[in-house]
Amino acid sequence: MIKVAVLDDYQNVFKEFIDIEKHKNKFSFKTFTNPFQNEDEAILELENFDVIFAMRERTKISKSLISGLKNLKYIMTSGMRNKAIDLEEAKKRNIIVCGTEINSNPTAEITWALILGLMRNMKQEVDNMFQGYWQTTIGLELKGKILGIIGLGKIGSQVAKIGKAFGMQVVAWSENLDLSNANKLGVLPISKDELFKQSDIISLHVVLGDRYKNLISEKELKQMKKSSFLINTSRGPVINEKDLVKALEDDVIAGAGLDVYDIEPLPQDHKLRFLPNALLLPHLGYVTEENYSIFFNQMMENLDACLAGKPKRQL
Repeated sequence: MIKVAVLDDYQNVFKEFIDIEKHKNKFSFKTFTNPFQNEDEAILELENFDVIFAMRERTKISKSLISGLKNLKYIMTSGMRNKAIDLEEAKKRNIIVCGTEINSNPTAEITWALILGLMRNMKQEVDNMFQGYWQTTIGLELKGKILGIIGLGKIGSQVAKIGKAFGMQVVAWSENLDLSNANKLGVLPISKDELFKQSDIISLHVVLGDRYKNLISEKELKQMKKSSFLINTSRGPVINEKDLVKALEDDVIAGAGLDVYDIEPLPQDHKLRFLPNALLLPHLGYVTEENYSIFFNQMMENLDACLAGKPKRQL
């Protein structure tokens, strides 16, 4: 019997996408619905498993974790990139790591949920409706505003198209901006400094790496318009979180819409949770039925292929 650990299934839905009964003679599944408190707990809980199903980057599968899991033979991750997995150590241990396809459009969609939520004060208005109040704020229009996009890749391009549809002027910057793609989308390439100074809304869509860690700190936040909004659906460490909290507390910018954080899940006592000008989501960018169906079904496909000696989607 092959033991499979399904990690970080917060909604406990693995069993809704995979017919566990159908596989009971071959696989023994255990679903973990809460994050591990630390690596020692993770090793203790996972030491007897042959396979890990990893949901995005929720659990760090480090060199020391891998070293502590003597029975581990396969890691199946959702998506084709997972910076939380030490691929080099996995390779040394002859552990096969495979990924899955992923729909990028849900992240672009949640980006616009955050933008619209901030522009039209939806958090306050929804709360006030439950308190019995009516029309307590005045919103802002998108048409004619400047949308600054940092990272004009797959997701950034989708966000840009929607911005254009709303009648916004869209500008973009990144260290490796594709000028032909920007031209095709009708997006104006500008410098990083000018993007911060001119934009009414700045949306982040870069891949986290050394060059983009703390991309936005006190300096950049002070360059932004006092009336502007900052949106992050990429990765938390792209923004210096302490500097952002201070900027929101001091009304340096009008607000921030966040789906990602330095530490996830976001600690219950984190200052961001108590700021009225922060619209927060619990990393929902990829969390859709369509994506989960892809993730779990392709993890099972990958595992079957590995056991047959023909790995699929290997990283």
